Amino acid sequence: MTIIIRSRAEIDAGVEALRSLDPRLAAMHDLVGEPPLRLYPTGLEGLAWIIVSQQVSVASARAIWARTKAVFAPLTAERLIAAQDEDFRAGGLSMPKIRTLRTVARALADGFDLEGLAELDADKAHAELVKLKGIGPWTADIYLMFCLGHADAFASGDLALQEAAKLLLGLEERPNTAELSAIAETWRPWRAVAARLLFAYYAYCKNRPGAPLPAGV
Repeated sequence: MTIIIRSRAEIDAGVEALRSLDPRLAAMHDLVGEPPLRLYPTGLEGLAWIIVSQQVSVASARAIWARTKAVFAPLTAERLIAAQDEDFRAGGLSMPKIRTLRTVARALADGFDLEGLAELDADKAHAELVKLKGIGPWTADIYLMFCLGHADAFASGDLALQEAAKLLLGLEERPNTAELSAIAETWRPWRAVAARLLFAYYAYCKNRPGAPLPAGV
């Protein structure tokens, strides 16, 4: 059964299950507290935000997104398809991001159902999303985790998650994507809640240089 996170109740259920599954996550939860719900809009707006915000600072992403939404008001697949390059550039978008947004817009116009991916399990939904040219594994996983709320989606290619796992597990180097995917298998079907805990732990350690590992780990 596919579990969809839409409220704190699902986060709480996931945390409770993960505490039983993995004592390391229990100790980390004791340290960082309740992970945030953190949900973005579904559909084109949510995926477009993720595309726009990649590989730039948070401040830059917000500025570019504000300009892009002002140019494309309302933000629809039809509006993106009809737009000229100059419209996209007015929002501050690079050519790779322009191409990806156009690909997504055309797919939606042809019937691709972004919100319908919530009806698939996380792995199948991921496989469908990455079929769209320009949508890589990280983009797909972040959309599934934070837009659709798939409880078992997990962005194993995310550097913050890799660094948090390194600190949590006492590894000498960050685990790569395949290694972190293998580690996260233990956390099914709540991998997206485990990711939220790891993001919180990464922020905790980043804001506290020399922060200790969770007690007992």
